[in-house]
Amino acid sequence: MSTQLPIAVIGAGPVGLAAAAHLAERGLPFVVLESGNQPAAAVRSWGHIRLFSPWRYNIDAAAARLLGEAGWVRPTDDKLPTGAQLAADYLQPLADLPAVKPHVRYGARVTAITRLGLDRLRSAGRACTPFLIRLAHGEDVLAGAVVDASGTWHTPNVLGASGIPAHGESEAAAYRETALPDVLGRDRDRFAGRRILVAGAGHSAANTLLLLAELPGTTVTWAIRSASPARTYGGESADALPARGRLGTRLRELVESGVISLLTGFGVQSVATGADGVEVSDGARTVTVDRIVAATGFRPDHSVAAELRLDLDPILGSTRALAPLIDPNEHSCGTVPPHGVDQLTHPEPGYYAIGAKSYGRAPTFLMATGYEQARSVAAALAGDWEAARDVRLDLPETGVCSSNVPLDADSITAEQGGCCGAPADQGLATGIEGGLLRTSLTVISAPASTDQQIGGCCS
Repeated sequence: MSTQLPIAVIGAGPVGLAAAAHLAERGLPFVVLESGNQPAAAVRSWGHIRLFSPWRYNIDAAAARLLGEAGWVRPTDDKLPTGAQLAADYLQPLADLPAVKPHVRYGARVTAITRLGLDRLRSAGRACTPFLIRLAHGEDVLAGAVVDASGTWHTPNVLGASGIPAHGESEAAAYRETALPDVLGRDRDRFAGRRILVAGAGHSAANTLLLLAELPGTTVTWAIRSASPARTYGGESADALPARGRLGTRLRELVESGVISLLTGFGVQSVATGADGVEVSDGARTVTVDRIVAATGFRPDHSVAAELRLDLDPILGSTRALAPLIDPNEHSCGTVPPHGVDQLTHPEPGYYAIGAKSYGRAPTFLMATGYEQARSVAAALAGDWEAARDVRLDLPETGVCSSNVPLDADSITAEQGGCCGAPADQGLATGIEGGLLRTSLTVISAPASTDQQIGGCCS
């Protein structure tokens, strides 16, 4: 594969910019393709949320080194940033570095990835053929490898309990909100004094519920598919992350006091608009509300890579090698073992999805996990296979997404929409898109495996 072509990094979020930092440190050519008009566009959309992980766990090591050389003043390690602070105080300065800024293209939305002159059927010369990346405005970008860190924020799960839209869900789209609306800020007028249904059992649902409870005259109903809200309440006072524990405690108090009405075992089957609002039914029960917040998680969009040879796990949509390590039926965030380039390898040489997208529909992703993925793959791209396979990850012994136990028969994977944050003005804190870490650290090295052909550039 031509060494003159850059590595294309898709997405200028935390993990995409971490990949850029590692590639820059190793002197590898790269271009970052970001669909938004500024870095961390998705992070900024939940800027009102505070992570429950302190700064020390939200900053990539290579990014910190590059920023430090430029005179950046690192935030206090023990402070808990909001999404807005993460973007303004870390990600924007990182994107503005001379080593990164000239290589970032904004308004560059990727619509397809293929090989120049080859479709998925052609094998001869495939590994030596450049990638062709088509942008929404029609431009084609050539690359030696592709690092897809585009995330899953723009592809939320549906409201329907069976993984497909509920009956009438599309027709009721005007009544439906996705995760983490700013109900006390820019979106207040849509929620204050209204009847609101929040569907989902992850931290994104919990935070929205806490915010809604502050609005006078607002009726709040919480619908979950499991039989118990215990997973959402989590460890409470026993939680290794006190801010996350307070999140669960406060939510439980609001439910028990009747401020929030809880519907358990409620899987949405139909949505119908009427004169009195929108009726949401599980087939046996119906609740009539003014708006619905679907905090039901996210899924990856692999359609842009339809002409590439991907080996996706049929359940999660991650690579097959990664799937058993992140399966939410077996793991919480804190029990996912370290992994890197070998577990992220597809049959398509030089293509890697990293970050939240690499986890498919598993909600066990951590921001720090994405940083280690970026480091491992950048090392492989540089030919430093010893470093690429020396994967290490520091996680808390009780580090989890939504509770201290993995999913079981009474829990629904799709409801756990990742590790999400807390309202900034409540003094609570949690993490979004995997931003949770604390003490009780373990360091594990993954075993080496046979070299993969990556065509010189991957992530």
